[in-house]
Amino acid sequence: MTTYQEQVAVEATIAEQAWMTALGAVTEEIADCFGRREPRALAREMCEAMLMELDTRNCWTLAEALEHGGPHRLQHFLSRASVDHDLARDRIAAWTAGELADPDAVLIVDETGDEKSSTDCVGAAHQYSGALGGLGLCQVAVHLTYASRTGHAPIDRALYLGREWAADEERRLLTHVPDDIEFATKPQQAAVMLQRARDLGIQARWLAGDEVYGGRELRQAARALAFDYALAVRTDHRVDTAVGRLTVTDLAARVPKKSWMRLRTGHGLKGDRHYDWAVLGIRPDDTPDGHRPGHAAVLVRRHRYTRELSFYRCHSAAPVTLADLVDVVCRRWRVEEDFQMAKGVCGLAQGQTTCWNSWMRWTLISMLAAAVLAVARARTTTATTATTSSELVPPSGRELLRLLRITVLPRPRRERDHLLHWSAWRRHHQHQAAQAHRRWNNITATATT
Repeated sequence: MTTYQEQVAVEATIAEQAWMTALGAVTEEIADCFGRREPRALAREMCEAMLMELDTRNCWTLAEALEHGGPHRLQHFLSRASVDHDLARDRIAAWTAGELADPDAVLIVDETGDEKSSTDCVGAAHQYSGALGGLGLCQVAVHLTYASRTGHAPIDRALYLGREWAADEERRLLTHVPDDIEFATKPQQAAVMLQRARDLGIQARWLAGDEVYGGRELRQAARALAFDYALAVRTDHRVDTAVGRLTVTDLAARVPKKSWMRLRTGHGLKGDRHYDWAVLGIRPDDTPDGHRPGHAAVLVRRHRYTRELSFYRCHSAAPVTLADLVDVVCRRWRVEEDFQMAKGVCGLAQGQTTCWNSWMRWTLISMLAAAVLAVARARTTTATTATTSSELVPPSGRELLRLLRITVLPRPRRERDHLLHWSAWRRHHQHQAAQAHRRWNNITATATT
C-alpha cells in the first residue's frame, strides 16, 4: 500500500469515528422531540438511509434499503407520528452552529425550487425558480446556511406559499397547513429565520444573500438583530451619496481606474479566479431607531475580461477592509454547495411529499444528514491536517461520504428474496393505483355527461 493510501486509510478511520460521535450527539440533542421511542429510532435510520448509495430517495426506496416490508412506517413517521419537528429543527441548528462555531461566521439566505407534477403538493404552483431556470410548477423554499471557517451546513428552511396559495382555504385544508401560517415574502421569511438564529444564541456576524434579499426591509431587520451584511442588489438599485441619489451603475462609473483592486476570489479546475473590486462609501437608509449609522458601502465586482459588473450593498457596525467584504461575498456561494449536497446526496428534492407535516419532516431529516456529514468532515479535516500530505487535497463532502459508505454507513439490503418481495409490492401497488384512477375517470366522465 502506498503512502497516500495509508494516509487515506487513516482518514477513513478518523471519519468513521467522527461520524459515529456526531450522529450520536445530535440524536441525543433531539431525543425529547419525539413522543415515542419508535419514531426517534426511525429518524436515525432515515438519516443513515439518506446517505446510502441509492438511485433515488423516497419512502419506497428508503424502506426497501432499511429492510422494511413496506413504506408504511416511514409514511406514518412523516405524516402522523408524534414529532415536534420545529423543536428538532432548532436543536439541530444550534448543535450544528456550535460544532462549526465562528464569531465571524456568515449566515447565507437563498431559495431553491423542486419541480412537481401536480398542484396537490403543499405550496406547489407555477412560479419562478432558479433551479429550474425559469417558470415552472414547483415548490420553492427559503434556506439558511451557516458558513464558518471550519465548515458549512443548512440550519433552517421555510416553505414559500404564494399569495394565492396561502389564501386558498381548500388546498390548505387538504394539505394540513397550520392556521397560523400566513403569506410572507421571501425576505420576510428570511427575517424570521434570522430572529430564530439570534434567539438560539447562534454565533454569526454577517448576513449574505442574492438580489432577492437586498431590499430595505430585510436589511433593516438584520441591523436590528446586530448582523452586518453584504447583500447583492440590482444594477438599477439607488443609493444616497454625498453628491446625491445615484444608481449603483452610475456610482461605479465614477470609480477612478487606479482605485480598482484585483483580488483572488477562489480556486477552480483551471486555476485561481480573480476579479477587480472597488468599494464606495454611501449613506445608510436602513438604520433602526436607537442604532448608530455605522459604515455603509457599495461593493463592486468587475470581471477581468468581459467587464461585467455585480453590486453588493454592505453595512458593518465597525470599519472593515475591502478584503473582509470580498471574503463575505465569496462565502455566499457555500449555500450553492449545500444545495448540491442536499439534493444530490441527502434527498432534499426527492421526497415526493404532499402535505405540510411530511414536507417539514422530510426536509428535517435531509438537513440532519447534511449537518452530521458537515460536522464529521470538519472534525476529520482538523484531525488529519498535520499528518496529511500536501499533495492530497482535503476530502470533499462527497469524497468523505464514499469513505463512510465503506466503513460505517449501513448498506442497502440486496438479498434476492427481499428484492423479489419489493418488486411484487411495487407492481401490486401500481396496479391498485391504476385501477383507482380508472374508476375515478369513469365517475368524472359520467358526471359530466
